[in-house]
Amino acid sequence: MSRPAPPRLVLASASPARRATLLAAGIEPLVQIVDVDETAVLAAALAAEPNLSPAAQVTLLARAKAEAAAPSAPPDALVLGCDSMLELDGEVLGKPRDAADAARRIRQQSGRSAVLHTGHWLAGAAARDGRRVGEGSASSTVVRFAELEDAEITAYVASGEPLGVAGAFTIDGLGGPFVEGIVGDHHGVVGLSLPTLRHLLARFGVAVHELWRAVPL
Repeated sequence: MSRPAPPRLVLASASPARRATLLAAGIEPLVQIVDVDETAVLAAALAAEPNLSPAAQVTLLARAKAEAAAPSAPPDALVLGCDSMLELDGEVLGKPRDAADAARRIRQQSGRSAVLHTGHWLAGAAARDGRRVGEGSASSTVVRFAELEDAEITAYVASGEPLGVAGAFTIDGLGGPFVEGIVGDHHGVVGLSLPTLRHLLARFGVAVHELWRAVPL
């Protein structure tokens, strides 16, 4: 008897970088954009558990995204949610509020190291009660930033790129020259750790190579 076809992967994210990471790894996801009030989800979690670790916080937000997308996904699909935050001086930072906040953060990070946490939640096939079982994990990567000149900071903020990303920087875009090194999984810095995804898939009995497809790059 032939083995059933592997499930499709649904990516609950509007991030082009996350989709591109999957495509480069041979996985063509179905993309489903969700609207999750991250501030409210995190506030409720911290009210219940004030000492929630940064890794736990991003995993919680990833779960909220995956579970928001799950009801509209194909019943046999695996739904992946992701979320990233930068930890610096014990403070967990998501996307900057505005250009001034982005510039302040970049100056604070300049010449220093911080930890980029990316949470993942994989929601599986629907159970009998309609809910989906899920598995979560986080990747944490140390990022070493270059010392930036004021002109570089001004130009980078003016580009608009740091306004839409956690930690106010990217490694795969205009911000790449400002990252001097990392310790850990570089895919996690982009926003989706492929090794973490592989481990989560294995918990559902799915090998990552089963999701490979002929994808035009």
